[in-house]
Amino acid sequence: MRTAFPGTDSDPPALPRVNAIVVGASAGGVEALLKIFRPLRRGFTLPIIVVLHVPDERRSLLAEVFGSNLAIPVKEADDKEVITPGTLYFAAPGYHLSVEEDLTLSFSQEERVYHSRPSVDILFESAADAYEARLAGVLLTGANNDGARGIARIREYGGLTVVQDPAQALARAMPEAALALHTPDFLLSLADIGQLLVELERIAC
Repeated sequence: MRTAFPGTDSDPPALPRVNAIVVGASAGGVEALLKIFRPLRRGFTLPIIVVLHVPDERRSLLAEVFGSNLAIPVKEADDKEVITPGTLYFAAPGYHLSVEEDLTLSFSQEERVYHSRPSVDILFESAADAYEARLAGVLLTGANNDGARGIARIREYGGLTVVQDPAQALARAMPEAALALHTPDFLLSLADIGQLLVELERIAC
């Protein structure tokens, strides 16, 4: 497990090629996600799919908020949508979001996971099934255990796993639950996670 990301040409980290990135967050997640996505420049080529726990009784404004603050295209995911490179997708409130084997997105209303729908676990596990080793999973701040099982599944398939350092998380429960199940490839600050995403895209090009 690496606890720092050098991000320099003289000391490049050993990273795999990935075809997609999945990210999960809960309490404190808006600020954390903005911090890791701000370094991404226009023309970023990897798709990013995000579950952020939000109340499901009202329309989400995440796509609008992030779209006005980031250089890459941002949208709320649609059911049966084909995953497009270079797009940041947010799960819609009230529905679990899955990645299908044909690399489309799908909605479901199965039981909540840790009181949450959408669930980080369902996104991560389905994406691992679809992308296998060509997937990077990132788990950030959160106040429950959602995502721990999913990021362990990504690791089982040989994908890259990244967990926010719980000492720097607004809510430690989510990253600590992940660490209790497996040792990630990287345990990083938000700033280093942002640089890692930049490097993953550079390698993929």
